[in-house]
Amino acid sequence: MILPGATVRVKNPADTYYRFEGLVQRVSDGKVAVLFEGGNWDKLVTFRLRELDLVETTAGRKKAK
Repeated sequence: MILPGATVRVKNPADTYYRFEGLVQRVSDGKVAVLFEGGNWDKLVTFRLRELDLVETTAGRKKAK
């Protein structure tokens, strides 16, 4: 389930932002506003829900001992 605050990846190969990862800002009527941050630029782009994949952000993290 994609909710605000989740990290998503664009899976549509025809899109300019293909494989970019961003932070979900809003979800409304099957559309998702995603914030991309990259160095000296920020961009808010709207996608259809089916164009995005949820990114597992906990993968690869080590537990503190």
